[in-house]
Amino acid sequence: MKMARGLRLGLAAALLVGPVALSGCVVTARPAVVYEGPVVRLAPPPPQVEVVGVAPAPGYVWMGGYWGWEGGRHVWVGGHWAPGRPGWHWVPHHWVATGGGWRMAPGHWER
Repeated sequence: MKMARGLRLGLAAALLVGPVALSGCVVTARPAVVYEGPVVRLAPPPPQVEVVGVAPAPGYVWMGGYWGWEGGRHVWVGGHWAPGRPGWHWVPHHWVATGGGWRMAPGHWER
C-alpha cells in the first residue's frame, strides 16, 4: 500500500509540475521574411561583380553585396566576410517584385 501511495503522489507531482516546467518551451511558426522599406518603382540593376578572395579565418562566410535603396536611387552595398553560424546558412539580400514595384528582402541566417 505504501508503494502504491508513493507512486500516486509521484504521478500527481509530475502532472502538476510537468506543465509548469514545459511552460518555458514555446514553439512558434517560422517567421515570414519581412520586406523592408518602400515599394521602389525602379528595378534594381544587375549585381556587380565582386572579388571574393580568401576567407580571413576558417568558418567565415561571404555575404555578397546587393543593391540597397537610398536617397531615391539604387546604391551598391559591397559584400564582406563574417563569422559563420554552425548549422545555419546565409540567405542574401534580394529584391522581390511586388505591388507594381520592388521591395527589399533583407539578408538573414536560416537553419
